[in-house]
Amino acid sequence: MITVPLYRLAHGRTGDKGDRSNISVIAWAPELWDLLVEQVTESAVTELFANRRPTTVRRYVLPKLHAMNFVLDGVLDGGVNSSLNLDTHGKNLSYLLLDLPIRVPKALEPMLVGCNDEMSGPP
Repeated sequence: MITVPLYRLAHGRTGDKGDRSNISVIAWAPELWDLLVEQVTESAVTELFANRRPTTVRRYVLPKLHAMNFVLDGVLDGGVNSSLNLDTHGKNLSYLLLDLPIRVPKALEPMLVGCNDEMSGPP
């Protein structure tokens, strides 16, 4: 097994509405999908975003697309109109999620995107 950041297995997008952020995670290859479902869970995302104090984290799995969408409530300090936070839109939250460490069997290493150095930053 090797440990790599999530961005080696998937890409993501972020959207927001009020104090709610949604983050999509889309597998680079179907062969990586089961690892995403197993390790990118509601509890893992809740723990990763603990400093943003989400009130709820929900995961919606889209297996035919090899994608999932996370909806995080209460993570934008009230949202665009209510917060003094510099990133009230939460557009960079997908980058935090894409840095989540994922354990990958060595046999799947050729399926990974990006650099060969473990945990070494975006490709």
